[in-house]
Amino acid sequence: MRTISVTATVAALAAALLLTSCDDAGDGKNSPDTGAASGCVGDLAVRFGPANAAPAAGDTGNVPVTVTNRGDAPCTVEGLPGVELVAGNTTAAVPAADAASAGKATFAKGASLAFTLTYVRGEEGGDTSLAARTATVRLPGAARTRSFKWAYGAVALKSDGRTPDASVTGFQQSTD
Repeated sequence: MRTISVTATVAALAAALLLTSCDDAGDGKNSPDTGAASGCVGDLAVRFGPANAAPAAGDTGNVPVTVTNRGDAPCTVEGLPGVELVAGNTTAAVPAADAASAGKATFAKGASLAFTLTYVRGEEGGDTSLAARTATVRLPGAARTRSFKWAYGAVALKSDGRTPDASVTGFQQSTD
């Protein structure tokens, strides 16, 4: 009987991870970025999550975003990744973290780098929160964004009532 319980628990955990992690590689919705400014950026696949989600209003959560070079050669980008949170007709840009560096990041063939979106969870339905449903990611030099489902609750807003209480880091070595 205990084996069935452990098996059910493992299956539930695996299902939860699948629901909180999204990858744009091979799903047909995110074709290569073919814009004139994209260069090798079209060969970079983006995975959003899984997150260390903030469990309650006022708590901080982290969403890792892993970028993998699926091309045949190294790819170098310059600048910071951009993230916007979308709630209905409202789109709010997530600012760069204070310590974020906008330098060059080189993705070796087959290698991954990551950046982190850190956010403060807001009150559901509150005037000081953004009820985000989608997160869009734009890589430096890319002509298009990639959209991912936001499943981590409302995001608190800063005192201006428009800016998400969130930040995005620069690219870092990935353990992926």
